[in-house]
Amino acid sequence: MSQTATAILSDRINNMQESATIKMAKMSRELKAQGQDIIDLSLGEPDFDTPQHIKDAAKKAIDEGYTKYTPVPGYLELRKAIVEKFKRENNLTYTTDQIVVSTGAKQSIANVVLSLINPGDEVLLPAPYWVSYAAIAELAEGKCVEIPTTIDSNFKVTAELLAQHITSKTKLIIFSSPCNPTGSVYSQAELQSLADVVKKHPGLYVLCDEIYEYINYTGTAHTSLASFPEVFEQVITVNGFSKGFAMTGWRLGYIGAPLWIAKACDKMQGQFTSGTCSIAQKAGEAALMTDITPSLKMVEAFKKRRDTVYELLSNIPGLKVNLPEGAFYFFFDVSAYFGKVYNGKTLNTPEDISLYLLAEAKVAMVSGESFGDKYCLRMSYATSEEKLIAACERISKAFAQLS
Repeated sequence: MSQTATAILSDRINNMQESATIKMAKMSRELKAQGQDIIDLSLGEPDFDTPQHIKDAAKKAIDEGYTKYTPVPGYLELRKAIVEKFKRENNLTYTTDQIVVSTGAKQSIANVVLSLINPGDEVLLPAPYWVSYAAIAELAEGKCVEIPTTIDSNFKVTAELLAQHITSKTKLIIFSSPCNPTGSVYSQAELQSLADVVKKHPGLYVLCDEIYEYINYTGTAHTSLASFPEVFEQVITVNGFSKGFAMTGWRLGYIGAPLWIAKACDKMQGQFTSGTCSIAQKAGEAALMTDITPSLKMVEAFKKRRDTVYELLSNIPGLKVNLPEGAFYFFFDVSAYFGKVYNGKTLNTPEDISLYLLAEAKVAMVSGESFGDKYCLRMSYATSEEKLIAACERISKAFAQLS
């Protein structure tokens, strides 16, 4: 970008960081276009197609004339389906006016943050965290405060750590379970301990991102923080269709929230995008109200890939790897290779390592620095087992070449 353009553009856009995952995916596409054999493990996108019955519902919606503007918070029928889903699967009781449907869960998160955060309000981010949490909070002029965790604790924040970071300026906590980027899943007991802390601070709110809810390998049912009655009025639950139903391109997310927050998000969305795509909404309604067997089969495939990749990564000398409990990512520690040299350049950071592996192994992954971690790389295993085995072989060979 030219110096003149930078001077003309707003400070808001100049200060905003480009999404690291999107940036790496863009680099991968450019290298592929040049004829390079790149295995792209940067984006969190299921490689499965949207189930046929969901696509059929969308086609039917077109034929039935669902092609007009939609209500800002979403079709009533979809919001009723979401209310039923929350009750059936999460033990959460909402009314339809506490549901806001948006153009992807990312917009849902932005609606909440922009509705709650004033300049200087502190937003707690258990780290590692999804890259957009910090960018959105900073857009709202909030102050991001990271709560560091490590691979030794499976990247989970404890009640004690959380309590230590809450101040009089803390307004919001944002976290995900199952977690992007780590795959960590908070148990019911762990969430209870966090709820015990949150309930002591009536002016504190928690945005729980549950977009990976179905992709859970623990063998126990998913627990929502909002299901603890003592913090129900302090929790906003975000979910969507992209991961569990392989509907990334449909752009459909939603929240369940206290009524006053839902109304604020409705107001915010009304000035940005208004109601989301009519066809996507009818597809989403079908996803929630019909058979989820295709989703469960997809999760079985992810688990098999996880186990394969875990074994392969664990055999690479120097890497520190834990076994993710959900989502479809590995977040592994590469710090043993800091200080190694490649073509006269010393590799000192995860960013250096990721660029080295892209150049030498032709494997694209995302640096942990963008997720609030200084030691790790994120690998998505949402691709074929054949590609994952090849990628791990390339990574192993590339690390072995470092001096």
